[in-house]
Amino acid sequence: LGDVYKRQVIKEIKRVSKPGRRVYSRAISIPKIKNGLGLAILSTSKGVMSDSDAIKNNLGGEIICRVF
Repeated sequence: LGDVYKRQVIKEIKRVSKPGRRVYSRAISIPKIKNGLGLAILSTSKGVMSDSDAIKNNLGGEIICRVF
């Protein structure tokens, strides 16, 4: 029971957009992170949101990072 609480929840945070190279995506082509287990953080015209919220609102934007 003690080992259950010592596992990492976030295994990887990878920056996608960088100052020299911005990465943009449309709502229909937002990439799935680790087959849907992870998530992407996007900066949209309606604010910063997760990939599932952006798809739900049909918004594309700059992909800031991906989390798994």
